[in-house]
Amino acid sequence: MDLLLDLRGPRRSGLESALREAIRGGRLAAGTLLPSTRGLARELGLARGTVVAAYDQLATEGYLTVRPGSGTRVAEVPPGPDLTDTSGTSREPLYDLRPGCPDVSAFPARAWLAATRRVLGRHAVGRGDPQGTPELRAALCDYLGRTRGVRATPAQVVVTSGYYQGLVLLSRVLSSCGVGVAAFEDPGHSVYRDAVRRAGLTVVPLPVDAHGARVDALPSDAGAAFLTPAHQYPMGVPLHPARRQAACAWARATGGILVEDDYDGEFRYDRQPVGALQGMAPEHVVYGGTVSKTLGPGLRLGWLVLPPWLVPAVVRAKEEADFYTETLSQLVLADLIATHAYDRHVRAARLRYRRRRELLAFRFPLEGVPAGLSALFLMPEGEAEVLSACSRRGLALRGLTELHHDPAGRSQGLLIGFAAPSESDYATALPLLTEVIGGRRVGGGRR
Repeated sequence: MDLLLDLRGPRRSGLESALREAIRGGRLAAGTLLPSTRGLARELGLARGTVVAAYDQLATEGYLTVRPGSGTRVAEVPPGPDLTDTSGTSREPLYDLRPGCPDVSAFPARAWLAATRRVLGRHAVGRGDPQGTPELRAALCDYLGRTRGVRATPAQVVVTSGYYQGLVLLSRVLSSCGVGVAAFEDPGHSVYRDAVRRAGLTVVPLPVDAHGARVDALPSDAGAAFLTPAHQYPMGVPLHPARRQAACAWARATGGILVEDDYDGEFRYDRQPVGALQGMAPEHVVYGGTVSKTLGPGLRLGWLVLPPWLVPAVVRAKEEADFYTETLSQLVLADLIATHAYDRHVRAARLRYRRRRELLAFRFPLEGVPAGLSALFLMPEGEAEVLSACSRRGLALRGLTELHHDPAGRSQGLLIGFAAPSESDYATALPLLTEVIGGRRVGGGRR
């Protein structure tokens, strides 16, 4: 039989995606006999092994049935769930392309279990420390020093239950210390912005352009500035070297605090990661990090590296919040760092995510540098309509508009996460997303 397939990207994944799309779209009905692997390979100019591997993958996923002597046929594929919900109940998407989550299926379970056994053989899991276990604080100083250029001693580290908690605790402490106004990148992480505001600080927008945050626009009454220097969220640009120097000069001149969210700091794909801002002015920068993007958000492990004078107040705030972060996971993470298993996991993830971003960049013009777990696709208009259409097809994304301090009249776009889906789901989701966006104007749209 003749079979029309639109192959895009790498040969095997492109063939798998084209066949999935044809089956899910109804062009290949259930029971349809597909060409032999040899015949299809010859027709498409592919190696037979490539076709065999694609058929096997789709059979594993339930799209095809293979019976000896009967060939390969399209299976009965049930329709996807109706995502149009009139009851107000949220439904899980088929393909999660929301930003900020890693591929949790790649969690280093074997290394984690081995580290757990070693830890339990050495430590009694007793009462914890509000500042964090000495083992993890020492391991973090070593790791952050050699990979991110952070300058600190273990006494300056406070372990938190994720970056979000650290942000809340720090914001409360800054408010109690007399900081009234905080500058926050615009656009920026809306959840974090709201958390800072609820902690008692007045939040003012700090514009972002192609060189990162406009530190020259820091208001005169600001006592703190919240920045993402390594990879600005959501625009995807690093803070320009001259602006890094200007930000540190502002902090030294005014006594202000720079709060550095090392967002996606480990994941730069075109060069070595940019060093942390904290290394330039450790006495004026609070550095925040987490394993949410490297291991998984469910671990609830984060840290703050603080100027010495802030440590006692943040430790008291941590003790009042939840006494201390769960101890066993801290000790296991410390072991993973000490044995370099954590480094190996991050390097493997970096390679995997780089390939995924390249597949995305092959289809869409993306903003910013090749880094992180998501990328921004700017649109001159129609963001809400595209998000709605994506939802109907089972695709979950995030829009740019909601990340602005004032969404009215600002740039529109899609934040596309490429890390969370499984390999097979990602291969299916990209053609669906291309289909939804196809025919629309792309690029442009900067404010």
